[in-house]
Amino acid sequence: MTLATEHGIVPWVAGAMILRGWALAAQGQRDAGLAQMREGLATWEAMGLELYRTYQLVQLADAYGKAGQADEGLRVLGQALAAVHNAEGRFYEAELSRLKGELTLARSAEHHTEAEACFRQALDIARRQQAKSWELRTAISLARLWQRQGKRAEARELLAPIYGWFTEGFDTADLQEAKELLDELP
Repeated sequence: MTLATEHGIVPWVAGAMILRGWALAAQGQRDAGLAQMREGLATWEAMGLELYRTYQLVQLADAYGKAGQADEGLRVLGQALAAVHNAEGRFYEAELSRLKGELTLARSAEHHTEAEACFRQALDIARRQQAKSWELRTAISLARLWQRQGKRAEARELLAPIYGWFTEGFDTADLQEAKELLDELP
């Protein structure tokens, strides 16, 4: 961000602000992080840039969700879903559906049917795109939901083969979370 500012590369400054804001929010500085993300995104949009916008909106929606603002996260996610059909946005299509499910559950556990439908849609998209990382992340979300519903065997049957597909990267957050969840299931 410093170099981009020094050289007047405004798009990189805006992009860096979004990423820095996301990092701040992830580290617990939610208000400051969300404010920086919104400012960076506003700058990005004011320049009329579309590239990476879907990704940036997903990051902002996720940060809102983690800050306990599921309704705002869903509003932002709606913007991302409206733009997902451009070439760049398709990459995030499975993650958008998964995150919609997570935010729906965060609003109320009573919406588990709607959330499960989002997770199933995300799984279908990830499988169609052969996107194993998105498939794993979605399987974790759906398996956690099923675990809470007492469907522990179904959760294991879903998650175990996807986890077993991976041969490296076991120090990544998603694979560690999958392993922990599998250890909790029968």
